[in-house]
Amino acid sequence: MAIEIERKFLVKDSSWRQGIEGKLYCQGYLSREKERTVRVRRVEDKAFLTVKGVNDGPSRLEYEYEIPVQDGQELLDNLCEQPLIEKIRYLVPYGEMMWEVDEFRGANKGLVVAEIELSSPEQQVEKPPWLGEEVTDDLRYYNSCLSMKPFSAW
Repeated sequence: MAIEIERKFLVKDSSWRQGIEGKLYCQGYLSREKERTVRVRRVEDKAFLTVKGVNDGPSRLEYEYEIPVQDGQELLDNLCEQPLIEKIRYLVPYGEMMWEVDEFRGANKGLVVAEIELSSPEQQVEKPPWLGEEVTDDLRYYNSCLSMKPFSAW
């Protein structure tokens, strides 16, 4: 069984950016049900199909499979619910950890969120100075919710 354990935070300033280059992510949802989400994601010349279960605190089931990039693009263009999520993802090292910082575009422009994947829910995290409020339990910040009610509509 694949379990994702992740905490999510707002980012309060841009000091994390120094010398970091990101990758464009485009993702859409085939299902955004509370009990499960089914996501299609394209990152440069790769595409993925991901199934996630319901959250239990910072944990949930997650299964991800690489799919042909052409299939991924066709799913995004023809079957995924709109609007699609567009963001630049940056991998930002801090201490012993690697943070994923997402800078959203489109209808979610202005939102910057940092995520950290953990090996257990109890794992302690050294927080970088650019980190803001924790939003792990605020469903509005989950990409599946941002695709239904974008940040610009709050």
